[in-house]
Amino acid sequence: MRRLTVVQLLPALHSGGVERSTLEIAAALVDAGHRALVVSAGGRLVEPLLASGAEHLTLDIGRKSLLTLRHLPTLRRLFAEIGADIVHARSRLPAWLGLHALRAMPAAQRPHWVTTVHGLNSPGRYSAVMTSGERVICVSETVRAFVRRHYPTVPEERLQVIPRGVDTAQFPRVGRTDRRPRHALAQAFPWLGQVTAPLLLLPGRGTRLKGHAHALGLLAHLHRAGVPAQLWMLGADEPGREAYLQELRQQARQLGVDDALRISPPISRIAEAYAASDLVLQLSDKPEAFGRTVVEALSVGRPVLGWDHGGAGELLRQLQPSGAVPLGDATALGERALALLASPPALPSKIPFTLQAMQRDTLRLYANLAG
Repeated sequence: MRRLTVVQLLPALHSGGVERSTLEIAAALVDAGHRALVVSAGGRLVEPLLASGAEHLTLDIGRKSLLTLRHLPTLRRLFAEIGADIVHARSRLPAWLGLHALRAMPAAQRPHWVTTVHGLNSPGRYSAVMTSGERVICVSETVRAFVRRHYPTVPEERLQVIPRGVDTAQFPRVGRTDRRPRHALAQAFPWLGQVTAPLLLLPGRGTRLKGHAHALGLLAHLHRAGVPAQLWMLGADEPGREAYLQELRQQARQLGVDDALRISPPISRIAEAYAASDLVLQLSDKPEAFGRTVVEALSVGRPVLGWDHGGAGELLRQLQPSGAVPLGDATALGERALALLASPPALPSKIPFTLQAMQRDTLRLYANLAG
């Protein structure tokens, strides 16, 4: 295969699933001998991007301002000067800029145009740009169904499902009774070393959409049933979330489970946190496009309990059906948690949604488009 030049467009490189996927594809391109360039406003992930051998151009193409239009000529010149084969947009405003920059180029010089629908954004003309690609990557079957429902004029053959993937080497299987991860994390979280009761883990940012209130109701249900479980809200303690955390602690006091609640900031050792738990929760009220938490936890060997909607529900139905509960059914959630803790389910020995599969399929898509 000839050497390809691929440009990825996104607002910034701070953190998040979109940003992670961008770095993973850039690294795969470089490893395969291609040229990878990312255009964004920058952020803490620029350093690991450059370390992978990819390139970065700093342009604030994600700021919602008329001033952002000044970057159109720069993008057009960039695509022409580097001889881009593929331009891949991962967010709406960068996609609008990239699309207009391409349209301003002579037809014979235009790179191929790829978009990825990473989220279930509000349907409309602004979001429709994410379905404008010659190939539209959907990160799950849930996303493809969403696109087909809200954008029925998009030809079916342009839609390609490439699920997000987990690097199983970073999320290795750990035996269910192995307490080494719990003791290893006890240096940072001393209380972990004293936990003997079942530990529920709810990873996620400190936002109401992540379902922390549902988790507290579940914890109270378990305590009423005689199971003295503890709940760890990992990642919820963030700057600016103080009022929300105070609200959660007040709810825990009202439910009588405040002594069993732990709230902490995000950590990089998330695989160990999964392994330290007995049951991982995915209780987001808003349906997610993929549900990476489900795959990561199952890769480590921990059962997941979550609402049966969106990408997380899709993954649970396929990989661990016993963990899928009808959205909002608190009683079913509590009873299912009791069952999973009393008799942990058999989990898949092999996770099909791997990082390597995602990288392979994306590069194959690029190659097919570029001929």
